[in-house]
Amino acid sequence: MNEDKKQNSELDKKTQIKNRISEIEQKMSEPDFWQDSSKAQEVIKEMQNLKDELEGVGKFDRGNAILNIFSGVGGDDAEDFVRMLMEMYIKFANIKGWQINFLDESANTESGYKTITFEIVGKQVYGTLKNESGVHRLVRKSPFNSAGKRQTSFAMVEVMPVFEKQNDRSDLKIPEDELEVSFTKSSGPGGQNVNKRETAVRIIHKPTNISAFVSSERNQAQNREKAMEIVYGKIYNLRKKQEKEAEKANSISSTTQAKWGSQIRSYVLHPYKLVKDHRSNYESSDVDSVLNGRIEEFVESLKEN
Repeated sequence: MNEDKKQNSELDKKTQIKNRISEIEQKMSEPDFWQDSSKAQEVIKEMQNLKDELEGVGKFDRGNAILNIFSGVGGDDAEDFVRMLMEMYIKFANIKGWQINFLDESANTESGYKTITFEIVGKQVYGTLKNESGVHRLVRKSPFNSAGKRQTSFAMVEVMPVFEKQNDRSDLKIPEDELEVSFTKSSGPGGQNVNKRETAVRIIHKPTNISAFVSSERNQAQNREKAMEIVYGKIYNLRKKQEKEAEKANSISSTTQAKWGSQIRSYVLHPYKLVKDHRSNYESSDVDSVLNGRIEEFVESLKEN
């Protein structure tokens, strides 16, 4: 019965979407539709969003994304792997014509990063990169080991949609008393003036312990807004994950959980060269090309699954 209700609900929603599209198309045929060009553009955007929803495209897929990459097991190698992944995604963004805005970083003394957070701005960024979320694994001869022994290290990639407008956040209302907000002096870009004031912002969502820290902007208000975008993105991802786990629990009996080290993709540089995605099974021996941002085939292989 529950499955029947779900199917009927989905059919009702599709009918409502189709009816709304018909209404918009009728409006567009009216002579005065284009008199207010800004309003007309909003209506056209709504229709495109509705058509995308009918085709199974989520509303955030078309927008920007925030990437948070942090090191796991592997010490200096893991922190260097964070740098490698960051550069890979930046080069991919350059190929796509997207822009990069750095939000925060925690660098080590060896040119690597404990964690780094940046926003990618462009068309269809989140929809393209959302499946990059997960544990990535690197196998290579360690440049930080004098004996040149093989080292396995891990890094985690989080890809979050950007909730730019208040109406994007309507389904994820967060009461103010659930937030813990603190301010610190920024050590990020922005000049000496930034460092003299407590402009950096950390926000913790107390019920989930989800947190965000942003130091890139010049004032508290801008850093707080960016930090809230990250918090909303993380909560959105958490809810999507919970929904998927609930669906899986209803369909099959499974106690399998994601564990640190259960990588979604491996980058092997030694004793052979191979990049393999463990979900789609797509692989390439051209590791250098992949690390230079040529990840289109991996992205596309995940869309087909």
